[in-house]
Amino acid sequence: MLKTVYSTRGMMVAPHHQAAQAGRDVLAEGGNAVEAMVAAASTIAVVYPHMNSIGGDGFWLIHEPGKAPVAIDACGRAAKKADRDFYAGLDAIPSRGATAALTSAGTIGGWAEALKVASGWGDALPLSRLLESAINHARNGIVVTESQSALTAAKLDQLHAVPGFADTFMLNGQVPDVGALMTQSKLANTLEQLARAGLDDFYRGELGRAMGEELERLGSPLTADDLAGYSASQVTPLEVAVNGAKIYNLPPPTQGLASLMILGIFDKLGITEAEGFAHVHGLIESTKRAFRVRDTNVTDPDRLPADPQSFLDPAVLQKLADEIDPEKALPWPDPASPGDTIWMGCIDSEGRAVSFIQSIYWEFGSGVVLDSTGVNWQNRGISFSLDPKALQALEPGRKPFHTLNPALARFDDGRVMSYGTMGGEGQPQTQAAVFSRYAMLGLPLQQAVTAPRWLLGRTWGDTSTTLKLESLVDPVLVKQLRDAGHEVEMLDEAFSDTMGHAGALVKRPDGVLEGAADPRSDGCVAAL
Repeated sequence: MLKTVYSTRGMMVAPHHQAAQAGRDVLAEGGNAVEAMVAAASTIAVVYPHMNSIGGDGFWLIHEPGKAPVAIDACGRAAKKADRDFYAGLDAIPSRGATAALTSAGTIGGWAEALKVASGWGDALPLSRLLESAINHARNGIVVTESQSALTAAKLDQLHAVPGFADTFMLNGQVPDVGALMTQSKLANTLEQLARAGLDDFYRGELGRAMGEELERLGSPLTADDLAGYSASQVTPLEVAVNGAKIYNLPPPTQGLASLMILGIFDKLGITEAEGFAHVHGLIESTKRAFRVRDTNVTDPDRLPADPQSFLDPAVLQKLADEIDPEKALPWPDPASPGDTIWMGCIDSEGRAVSFIQSIYWEFGSGVVLDSTGVNWQNRGISFSLDPKALQALEPGRKPFHTLNPALARFDDGRVMSYGTMGGEGQPQTQAAVFSRYAMLGLPLQQAVTAPRWLLGRTWGDTSTTLKLESLVDPVLVKQLRDAGHEVEMLDEAFSDTMGHAGALVKRPDGVLEGAADPRSDGCVAAL
């Protein structure tokens, strides 16, 4: 049984231990939370390649004591050539291959924007130092994890013929075994080029030109001009007030609105006991109401049907809470959204906190690995629809819908909490489980992350919309949920990857840091 980790000088949590350690080492050298997160983000893009890549997108929440939180949207836009004519004759955008790689990769731009935010915090560490761990792991080799091996095998039929995939992620033509050593020399060269030339080179330099030309040659609508026109941006975070705290998350195109609505609705239910029927049923029913708002309102921020902050008004949340039957489940046939990613958190010695998420959407993204750079490109753009009347209708320059959403809370008593998870449709649900257990119902931080979880809908390639429960859920609770009308599906595992890889950090007013990592992941809390 994992226990909450405590420290005072700095703390990092990640779903892979080497990423957590990379961030911790930067903190130990006097780096700040943003610098530590860039080190961790670059490292995890190497050591956890099935979950994320520098060819994907990212989102940041940055807390500095005494200031309003800063949010960074590092979501790539659809290519100029990515219109319905480009996909003429198709009912949907292909999910793998070059035509699935239709949006710019924003995460490197997000790193650059975050480092700008931190530029006034004192002497900066050189970029070469921040990328050092990632370069070393790419050059000298990563050890293949169980999840990487299993997902390579599971998705091989979709990916083996995609340009660059087999050469990069197979060993001697075979699915790599758990524990095998895998090098990524081309990616190491790319990271070294970024360290020399700066992060902007990914878009407007030698790397950007090489990647854009290769993507176009492979049949992607993306070009070097699309990359050259990209930059991440600071945006105003969404926020919701609950009893004793204010919670922040990212605005559209992310589903951050859903994450905040779940907790805002649940807070109105007046539930006081953790892990019982009222707690779990209340969160599930709150999720259904939040997802219905999300699915009709969250899209490209330039074309929103309504102001997303308006759905977080206390009166709106109370109305939705009043609709919940405390004994009976709302029927749930609604379709779900996919997605795979990583979340990481950091708090430095000055109390600055970061909640960060980075993704290539599906496992291995589009599957395309560019020969020029070793960069695996995302397929986030497949969340667009080819139906011109759809909320997520494809048009050049639009931002795709994102399951990604990092969370951060500031408590009335002075605590700050950075928390989040990977897991597509499960992200808002796991965030709600972790936050409600710790912040609303008084469980220790690690227990809030470890305790059995549930998922309404799909993730990790599943298509069912059942209520999935881990095997350790109390049989009495399982029966209560079924009796209330929930369509329950029991999973075989006690700690299932289906439930995502969560983590949380808290800074208390007395300066003590608390950290929790997910036993479902390959990660840890690394502290000073």
